[in-house]
Amino acid sequence: MDRSSHAALQGCVASLRSSMHLLDSSITILDSGVSDYPRLAKVLQTTRHFELVSSHDLSTAQATLLSEIQPEVSTLLSRVETHLAKLERREQSLIAKAELQEGRLSRTSASRNSSGARGSAGAGRHSNTAAAANNSAASTAGLSALEEVKLQQLRQKKERLSYAVSRLEFQASQRERQLRKSMAAQ
Repeated sequence: MDRSSHAALQGCVASLRSSMHLLDSSITILDSGVSDYPRLAKVLQTTRHFELVSSHDLSTAQATLLSEIQPEVSTLLSRVETHLAKLERREQSLIAKAELQEGRLSRTSASRNSSGARGSAGAGRHSNTAAAANNSAASTAGLSALEEVKLQQLRQKKERLSYAVSRLEFQASQRERQLRKSMAAQ
């Protein structure tokens, strides 16, 4: 081999070495440029936090939910209304009963007071009131025991009848109120 071919080969080897060095530095540059790529891919990846639903799907879901819930709600409302009506009727009957009992108590206390005043009116009063009380006591004493029992029975009968009349008036007013409610509902 001669020298000229050796020199030419050495030039090729030197050129090849410089190309390899250039390629190696390019690989290093490329490696440093792409080494952060997986992290960048993760950072730049879009994440969907909310699903977008079409308005048609949304209205269909609402209609389905409404059709499932509405019968239950209407059933519960009707049950509540009937229970409230029942409680209102009970309240009205209790009020009427209390009023009737109060009326009966006031009548019995008034009759007791008047009979008690007739029997014990002379203790610390003027002489004319004492005389009037003695006259009424004398007239009561003048009644026979049989007449007094009859008088007591008549008073009791009067109380029972007035209680029955009050009760019937209350029932009539309740039915009238119910009739008005049913007419208003129609």
